[in-house]
Amino acid sequence: MDMRSDDYGELQRLVDSVFPPGVSSAATAERLDVEMRAEILDLATDLMEVVGALPPRTYTRQRLCDQLNSILTARGWGNVYGTVE
Repeated sequence: MDMRSDDYGELQRLVDSVFPPGVSSAATAERLDVEMRAEILDLATDLMEVVGALPPRTYTRQRLCDQLNSILTARGWGNVYGTVE
C-alpha cells in the first residue's frame, strides 16, 4: 500500500527554491522568506501547516531541513510527504 501523497516531495522543492543548489552552506533565510516561498509554490494545506509550525528564526539549509523533518516526524507525515535534505 502506497502512503505517498500527490504532494510527496513538495517540501524538498520548497527547500531547493529557498536554498538553490550551489548556494553557500552559510546562506540564511528567515522564516518569513520560507513562508512566502511556500505560498508562491501554492503548497497543500498540510504542507502549509508544516511551514507554519516553523519557529521564528534565521535558518541555514541544514537547520531548515532538520526543523521540517522534525515537524513531519511529529505528525507522522514523513512517509506521506517525504523528508527533506
